[in-house]
Amino acid sequence: MGTPAVRDLEFVVTDGQGLVERETRAATARVERPDPRSLTFRQVVESPRWRLTKTYVTDPARATVLMDVDFASKTGRPLRLFAVLDPALSNGGDDDRGATRGRALVAWDRRSASALMAAPGLRESSSGYARRGSNPLRDLRRGGDLDGRFDARRRGNVRQAARTALDGVQRRRMTLALGFGGTRGAALATARASLRGFGPAAATYARGWATYLDSLPGAPRSVAADAALRAAYDTSLMVLDASEDKTFRGAGIASPSMPWAWGKMTIEEDLPSGPYHLVWARDLYQVATAHVAAGDVAAANRALSYLFFRQQKPDGSFPQNSVTNGRQRWEKTQMDEVALPIVLAWQLGRDDAPTWRRVKRAADYVVRTGPRSQQERWENQAGWSPATIAAQIAGLVCAVDLARRNGDAAAAARYERTADVWARDVERWTVTSTGPWSPRPYYLRVTKGRDPDRATRYDVGDSGTSDADQRREVDPSFLELVRLGVKPHDDPVVLNTLQVVDAQLRTNTPNGPFWHRFTTDGYGERRDGGMWDLNDPDTFRTLGRVWPIFSGERGEYELLAGRPADAHLRSMALAANDGG
Repeated sequence: MGTPAVRDLEFVVTDGQGLVERETRAATARVERPDPRSLTFRQVVESPRWRLTKTYVTDPARATVLMDVDFASKTGRPLRLFAVLDPALSNGGDDDRGATRGRALVAWDRRSASALMAAPGLRESSSGYARRGSNPLRDLRRGGDLDGRFDARRRGNVRQAARTALDGVQRRRMTLALGFGGTRGAALATARASLRGFGPAAATYARGWATYLDSLPGAPRSVAADAALRAAYDTSLMVLDASEDKTFRGAGIASPSMPWAWGKMTIEEDLPSGPYHLVWARDLYQVATAHVAAGDVAAANRALSYLFFRQQKPDGSFPQNSVTNGRQRWEKTQMDEVALPIVLAWQLGRDDAPTWRRVKRAADYVVRTGPRSQQERWENQAGWSPATIAAQIAGLVCAVDLARRNGDAAAAARYERTADVWARDVERWTVTSTGPWSPRPYYLRVTKGRDPDRATRYDVGDSGTSDADQRREVDPSFLELVRLGVKPHDDPVVLNTLQVVDAQLRTNTPNGPFWHRFTTDGYGERRDGGMWDLNDPDTFRTLGRVWPIFSGERGEYELLAGRPADAHLRSMALAANDGG
């Protein structure tokens, strides 16, 4: 899951007389879900002259993306349809090679390969380089045909194209297979085997998802009664399940999406898909608890085993993030990522001796390191964060129970004593009484020196101000204190901070209320919608956006307060696009 292999696969339509239309630029498009209980997707792309319908599944038996393609000419005149592939093998597109092999387009690098085939078979084809005259897309744009036929024999940024057998009139339907393997031969064999039939593969694929959903207890009654909420619920479960790595079981990447991956992405020059394709202990904890809530306890146990038996460092901490094999990627330590796996172990009742040994190392690290974190939840600030401290307190309390079950009274006493002190002092460390947003005390996003009443200044990052007063920076994440049981829902400081957060961060939309991450967040697109990138402080080139996750977290708070949270569920469901 952490190693994308393709940047783009698109179609180009020509008529041999000057018409050249790329589906991504000269058309309208919509996404459909033929079956809400399967991750089967259909794209319908149209221009005034043609309509292209593409249905996607993965071959359940092989590493192949299968596409059923229906191409129709609206004018009744034959057209030409070309498939254009931009491979990015092994999560990078600058060291690939490409060639035509029979009726297949093959690309490869030192570690992996892809093969594009079709039934009926592909016709003339070419492999070139993005910024050279051999680029087949450039060839098509010039004259509407593949006049040059090349193989890309040296490593580089490869582009490939092939004419399909479809003309939109007499020949309208084909199956396209994009197969992957460790070698060219393996990729070719995989794609060729998958071409035996789209229909049977699609039926098996959909049946697999339905079987998975049927194996679970089912959606809560209020969700099951609402078609939109039920569709969002099922889609969420399937995406979480699909995001588990198939080699290193239990490893779940942060997201299958790749926000801003094709901009400069100066965060990760050697990881083009960006940090979203890494494993984060905090995110994986949330995924695992979602699995528990949905009844997939086996998936949650795999996640815990991955965290403790593959990802944990010798000192008891967890990496800021890792690739799916458990190897550390970024270097900082986030203390909630050390504590939350302990909470998960307790939630799953994992009190066996091997797990306890790892829990004990993590809990000892929490006590030894203290409540300050090198980074809080949003990555770019060190200090005392109420959300992070809440996770640490919860982790230590869970470790107390696991220690007692394993006969370690001394460890239990040490953890309980520390948790009690931190629960008592979290307000003193993170609640201000001199801030500008309220005359009454409220929680801050983070404090730099355990003195929340001081006007301590810091650089918020992401092109925002370099001189933020810590008393102005608030964040909905303080509600971890309530969600994890450290503070009651009606605590006066909690109630006042809710009012402050709503006044400063809440945005009302036609789909319901949503919240920003924190007061001067800059992590998001530019004002014109252009890609985010790292920028210098005080440039304010990018803007923080609202995050649907906060609707879910506020909903959890409402449930703890004894109030219904259906409106927050509906807001999140309505935030989804056509693909779910």
